[in-house]
Order: sequence, then C-alpha cells, then structure tokens
Amino acid sequence: MDPMTEIDWNDVWKDQIKRSREVSTARDCANIWESRKSALKFWNMSKENSHRVEETIAGTEITPESRVLDIGSGPGTLAIPFAKKVAHVTVVEPAEGMLSVLREKMAEEGVDNIEIVQKRWEDINVAEDLDPPYDVVIASFSLGMPDIRAAIEKMIEVASGHIYLYHFAGVTHWDRDCRDLWPKLHGKEYTPGPKADVLYNVLYQMGIYPNVRTFRLRHSQRFGSMEEAMEHFRYQYKITTAEQEAVVREHLARVLVEESGGFSLPASSIRVKIWWEKGSQEEGLAER
Repeated sequence: MDPMTEIDWNDVWKDQIKRSREVSTARDCANIWESRKSALKFWNMSKENSHRVEETIAGTEITPESRVLDIGSGPGTLAIPFAKKVAHVTVVEPAEGMLSVLREKMAEEGVDNIEIVQKRWEDINVAEDLDPPYDVVIASFSLGMPDIRAAIEKMIEVASGHIYLYHFAGVTHWDRDCRDLWPKLHGKEYTPGPKADVLYNVLYQMGIYPNVRTFRLRHSQRFGSMEEAMEHFRYQYKITTAEQEAVVREHLARVLVEESGGFSLPASSIRVKIWWEKGSQEEGLAER
C-alpha cells in the first residue's frame, strides 16, 4: 500500500485537531489571546526572544515594494518589523487582545502601513476582506485551522510570490507537561495537535514539494510571581478545583526557575520552516 495515495493526510490533520480540542487543552488560539494582558505578555516574551523574529524576517524574500500577508499575526511580532521594511502589510488576526496590543505598538513605533482584518483565516472571504496579490504570505505558528488543505489553497489563491509556514515538530515542551499533568487533572490522556509531518504530507498530496528547514528554538517565559504564573496556566490547564490547582502549583514549583525577583520557564522545542514559491509546485520544482 502506498501511504501517500491510500491515506488522506488532510483527514489526518482534521482528526488530530478535533481530538486535541476535545480532550486536551482546547488550544484555540483566538480564545487564549482575547485578553489584552495575555497578549501583552506574548509581545514581551517575543521581544526577549527577538533573535527568532530577526531570523524570520531575514529568511523571507522581500523588497521595499513588497506586500505582505501575515496570517495569525498576534500583537504584531512579525508585522511591525515587516512594515518597517516593505510597502504594505495586511494582518489577519481574530483575537481582540492581540489587536489591541498591535494598535498600541503601531502607534509607539510610528508604523501606519498595516491593514487589520479581524477574522479567523477560515472565515476570510478573499473578495470582501483582502486585496491580493501578496508577494509574501506567512503563517508563523498559527496553523490551528481545522481544514489545513482549504487554508493552504486560500493562501495560494492570494499569493503572487513565496508562502512561508512555521509549525512544530516532535514532542514540544508543553506536550510533555500536558502528558504528565492531564491524567492527574482531568482523568484522561492528553492528545497533542498535528505536527509538521502531517502538514508536509498534506502539501505533498497537493503537488507541492516545499523547502524544509528544521531548527531548535530556545525561549523562556517570565513571571513576576508564582501567582502570575498560576494565572497564566489556569486557563491552559483548565483549572476549576482546589485539587487541580494544587497539582499545578506542585508542577510549577519543580519547573520554574527563580530569577531577578521573579520566575522563568526555560524551554526549547523543534520548529520547522516550510516554504515554496507559488507556481513552482506545478512542476514539482521547489526552490533550491
């Protein structure tokens, strides 16, 4: 049996997304970042790990005349640096908390060439919501779409140049923590979402043979106190009882590192950059 023809990898993606949302952390990106406070924490964490942003920008084919579409932009981690180097950026982001911080940072940094579309990518109507084509389409760790093939087809529709997807590979640090904690907290096994292997196979079945670069990203989250850390993880771990809170407090006491009057959570995970130029996939000739 040829797995590339017998398995529908988009169905695999759909199933893994569905199961991860049903029995695990329900990591709905929009809901997690609705609060301005959470979004601001994300912005500050990104600034502390600014090397990733710099590498991402440097790794895209842009010119001063480029038009960029940033899908799942968050608070502007990439959009604002892009805006300083290109003619125009359109961001698609559903979470109001993220957009509140984005607008604030645009004003602080004097950026006025970013157009905001407050929607999920799967809800975007190209004719009504966007102004294609875009020289660069990028989705950086924002591929929570239930139907990834449809999402990619829409990206291709609006692109005129390169498409860049960033996603996770292997077991992430939060996967490891959740696999340990979820049975104790909720009496069931944790189910992670789909990773880059499924994404690559979806692209392959679409006739797209992209470039792939795998790298390790080291990063850290900082908290002013244990209570701030608990507030952050209360939603992620769906804490509703005193018993659950005790389990998570004990876990955080083990993994947090005291630092500068507060705490940090050092972590690393394997990430994957997947990219191709529109048109190259028709002949199966991904850019070398």
